[in-house]
Amino acid sequence: MKAIHGFPPLSDASASRLILGSVPSVASLEAGQYYAFPRNAFWRIMGDLIGAGPELAYPQRVARLNAAGIALWDVIASCRRPGSLDSAIESEGLESNDFRAFFASHPNIRQVYFNGQKASSLFRKRVLPGLGDGLELHTLPSTSPANAGMSYTAKLEAWSVVKT
Repeated sequence: MKAIHGFPPLSDASASRLILGSVPSVASLEAGQYYAFPRNAFWRIMGDLIGAGPELAYPQRVARLNAAGIALWDVIASCRRPGSLDSAIESEGLESNDFRAFFASHPNIRQVYFNGQKASSLFRKRVLPGLGDGLELHTLPSTSPANAGMSYTAKLEAWSVVKT
């Protein structure tokens, strides 16, 4: 199985908040876009919160994120994973993105929001020890359809903290 390589961050230098996923899904990798799987609620939630919904073309959604001061990236730079589930991510050969350089070029980011437990645990284990203090970390419910036990309304309510 060949390694999966994530995307560069979607960010503006003035961003004040960062949303982190784990690694792009198969559908996202094929489309070359974050959260491209139609049943993932991410863009629907961003639509309800900041007007960056799935009805817009991808470049317009990205522009709305940037205008809202939100950067988007993943914790993992590369890994091996059969399928799209976070539970299938193999730890051997997993490489994290270069957050030291990212935060140096985005000095206004103090709030980090994780799209699910896997992104949160990977960041806290593999990245945070080398960063020091100063970040507010918030783990939010996954927008993945695999998180079917939580309603869209409950996810939207939890994610509303990103809007502030």
